[in-house]
Amino acid sequence: MSRPEPGPSGAFAGPAAESAPREPRGPETAAGVPLADYTTLGLGGPAARFRVAADTEELIAAVAETDAAGDALLVLGGGSNLVVSDEGFAGTVVHAESRSVSFRDAEDGRIRIRAGAGVPWDPLVERTVAEGFSGIEFLSGIPGRVGSTPIQNVGAYGQEVSQSIVEVLVYDRHTGERRTMGPADCRFDYRDSVFKGSDRYVVCEVVFELERSPSSRPIRYAEVAHALGAAAGDQVPLARARETVLGLRRGKGMVLDPDDPDTRSAGSFFTNPVLDPPEYADFARRAADLLGPDAEPPAHFDAEGRAKLSAAWLIDNAGFSRGYGSPARISTKHTLALTNPGDATTEDLLALAREVRAGVAKAFGVTLVNEPVMVGVAL
Repeated sequence: MSRPEPGPSGAFAGPAAESAPREPRGPETAAGVPLADYTTLGLGGPAARFRVAADTEELIAAVAETDAAGDALLVLGGGSNLVVSDEGFAGTVVHAESRSVSFRDAEDGRIRIRAGAGVPWDPLVERTVAEGFSGIEFLSGIPGRVGSTPIQNVGAYGQEVSQSIVEVLVYDRHTGERRTMGPADCRFDYRDSVFKGSDRYVVCEVVFELERSPSSRPIRYAEVAHALGAAAGDQVPLARARETVLGLRRGKGMVLDPDDPDTRSAGSFFTNPVLDPPEYADFARRAADLLGPDAEPPAHFDAEGRAKLSAAWLIDNAGFSRGYGSPARISTKHTLALTNPGDATTEDLLALAREVRAGVAKAFGVTLVNEPVMVGVAL
C-alpha cells in the first residue's frame, strides 16, 4: 500500500479524521498500516487492520462487520485532529473516503448541500464561495473532512458549523440502524456535540443549509474585522472573506503546507477555556498579581457572564514562547499549535502538552483541555 500525503482532520465516530485527496481504493483490508501516514502530525503507530470505505454503504458495512467481529474500531477521516499512540491501534481502522456531494433548493431561496463524510472540508468551502453560497466562508482553510465537522462543532473566526447544519445522517452502533439527527439531537456546544467523546454514532453524511448571497455573514470576530478594514457586523464579498481568513490562518501555520514544519500539527491543541464569574474573578486576580494591575487578558463574555479566555494568551503569558521545546515544539508562528518538526514521537508531544498545561495551571489557576481526539493515549 503506497504512502499517502497527510491531509485534513478530525475523528468521526468516537474517533475520526482525514488525509489529502486520493482515489478510493475499494474495500480492501490491510495489516500494519502506519497511522503516522494518515495524521497531519505525522505521528502514530500501525493499525492492526486498515479498511477503506469508498461510500456511505461501505462505511456502514465496514463498521457493522467490525462490531459483529467484536473488534475495536477507529473511524478515520483526515487525522488533523487526532493524536495516536506510538503503539498504534490494535483494532480495525475504517478510513472514510465517501466523496458524494449534492445540492438541493430549500425554502426562501436557500440551498441545501448533502456531503459524504469523506468529502475534504476546505475544497467544499471553496466551492460554496465560488457558487455564491454564504454560511461557512469564515471556516476556510480548516483541514479535515465533512464527517468530523459536527463532532467538534468545528468553528473559527466567529462562525461554527452548527449555524448551518440541518441534518446529520449517522449509523447508530447500539441499534444497528441509520438515523437522521437534527440540530437539537446533535446537542451542539462550543467545540462539542453529542458525538464527541462517544463511540455510539458514526457520522456518514452531513446536510448544510446556506444562503444564496454574494456577501459573507456578518463579521463577528475582531481580528477578521481588522484585517478587512471593516467593523463588526459588516458584510463583505464572499471571496474577500475567504481570502482574508486563509491569510490569517497561513500566518499562524494553520493551513497545511508540506514545506512548512509548523503545519505538522493537530491545529489548536487546547480549547479556549470558559470560566463562570467566580472562576473568572479568581483568574483576574492571579493575572494582576503576575502581570501587574494594568494587565488586560482578552476575554469574551456571554449573556450569563461566563468568560471565554484565549488559550494562546494564557500559554504566552505563562512563559511558553513560540518555538519552545524539542523534539516536539510549540509552533514558531502560534503558541496554540504543538508541532512535530520531524523527529518527535507521540510521547514527546504529550510531554510538551503536559508541561504547558501544568505551567498555565500554576500561573493562572486555569486547566487547559486538549482539543484533538486521543487514541490509545491520554493527556
